Amino acid sequence: MKFRKGINFNVWLYFFLFTIGIVFLMGILQFTLIKPYYRNNKIRVVSEIADRIEESLLNDAVISDESLEDAFKINIDNNVCSIIFNEKGQLVYRVDSLGESCIFNQNIQFGDITFTPVTSGEFLKNELINSGGFYSLNIVNTRSNQEMIVYGKSIKANLSNYYLFVNSPLEPVDSIINFYKEQYILYTLIVLVLSFLVAIVISNRLSKPIIKMKKAADKLAEGNYDVIFEDSYYLETSELARTLNDATNKLGKVDELRKDLIANVSHDIKTPLTMIKAYAEMIKDISGDIKEKREEHLDVIISEADYLDNLVNDMSQLAKMQSGNYELIQNNFDLSQKIRDIVKLNVATIEKHNLNIIENIPDDMIIYADEIKIGQVIYNFLSNALKNTDDNKKIYINSFRTDYGIRVEIKDEGKGISKEDLPYIWDRYYKIDKQFSRKQQSTGLGLAIVKAILDTHKARYGVESIEGEGSMFYFELDQENVL
Repeated sequence: MKFRKGINFNVWLYFFLFTIGIVFLMGILQFTLIKPYYRNNKIRVVSEIADRIEESLLNDAVISDESLEDAFKINIDNNVCSIIFNEKGQLVYRVDSLGESCIFNQNIQFGDITFTPVTSGEFLKNELINSGGFYSLNIVNTRSNQEMIVYGKSIKANLSNYYLFVNSPLEPVDSIINFYKEQYILYTLIVLVLSFLVAIVISNRLSKPIIKMKKAADKLAEGNYDVIFEDSYYLETSELARTLNDATNKLGKVDELRKDLIANVSHDIKTPLTMIKAYAEMIKDISGDIKEKREEHLDVIISEADYLDNLVNDMSQLAKMQSGNYELIQNNFDLSQKIRDIVKLNVATIEKHNLNIIENIPDDMIIYADEIKIGQVIYNFLSNALKNTDDNKKIYINSFRTDYGIRVEIKDEGKGISKEDLPYIWDRYYKIDKQFSRKQQSTGLGLAIVKAILDTHKARYGVESIEGEGSMFYFELDQENVL
């Protein structure tokens, strides 16, 4: 059953059946049309012979010996016999290349009348006139039992009328058909064998790359992300292979991110829980009666609980925004003032590390957006710059109008990001150093939330970075958001 459903078998079957159908159709057309086609063609040929005889005999003012000789050759070459009568029904010309087979030498039954054509010029002339000047008639030769064609034509020339009759045998059509049948059967067998072989070759060439892809896909399903889908001769399968290779690479990254996510979430939840439990036990066993120590231990417990609360809130917020259920609360606000306020919130960190903040921000840049969420984006970009910039370095904050709308850039002189990591920094829990230590209260979801906020605002955003030289994060709001 699997073999019958396979592409190899089906391609072979369809091609083979198509070939059989074409051969069968050609056979039907050949055998049904050959007889009427042959008869019509024979009538046309006899008509052309009559025209040539007419042209040969009546070129001159009178019928000459030379013209008679030409007419004779035409009759001999085409295996016909001819007779011509004048206006009085008298036989004026006769040539015979058929001998006893010529129908003009025999008695012919025509309705109730029996006559011999060579001696019945008046009768034939009248019949031809009544038929409009020409006719063709199929007659069976009583002597040879052979089907014959008689073609009559009225000729006007030399101030007189002549009546030409040409007799030609129809070849034994049945024998010709039988010949074609024998040839057809032989050719059919040859075509079927060739089509069988060609169909096998074509089906194998078509199915081979797909079979290889199927085997590679089986390995991929087993979790082997190192599998490679091979290109083939065909454009479509090559494009499919490239798409699957790209999907495999992305799946590998997703799997790696999944493992990182599990490790991060596990670590980020386990660490504060461990701290809470440990300090709670310390309060119970050691510092319960010592106010100063008890307060210190409780502060740690509260801090860790706040971190867990932030983690849950960030994960919930990210899930809500990525699901498309979040509605922006938009209003008009001064983006320039918002940036300055966020810088002030980080003054302690800036002064502690002796960082130089260089602002290039014009006054009164009013935009229409979600003020809290845009502030969260700017705060996150600035926090990343502060965390990744060494002491005594510079951080640049630029805001300006563009053809698209308004652009905000935050550039640092930190360690930068490698090209390999750049495409994945917006993913949840992606960490460049892969070390799951928590040196601050960050939940690791900042850039993923930023991405969701900017996507909801339909903004442009990105990062430009050179490893060892620093990074520049930016976003652009379109003209509709700028007042």
